[in-house]
Amino acid sequence: MNAQRATMSIAGLFVLISLGLAHANGQIDITSVSWLWFTAFVGLNLFQAGLTGFCPLTKILVKLGLRPAT
Repeated sequence: MNAQRATMSIAGLFVLISLGLAHANGQIDITSVSWLWFTAFVGLNLFQAGLTGFCPLTKILVKLGLRPAT
């Protein structure tokens, strides 16, 4: 794992931890349908992309013509 992938994993984990802590404190209700599910999806995707190296958005952007990272 390189530094970029470790950063992605840690950032995704922090997003998920912050959602969990806010829910535990009663500040947000993640059980109801809301935009917080989008935040959770982004955090999970960022975390798994850091661990596996596979990011669906990167694949889409490359197909749209952007250059892949080297």
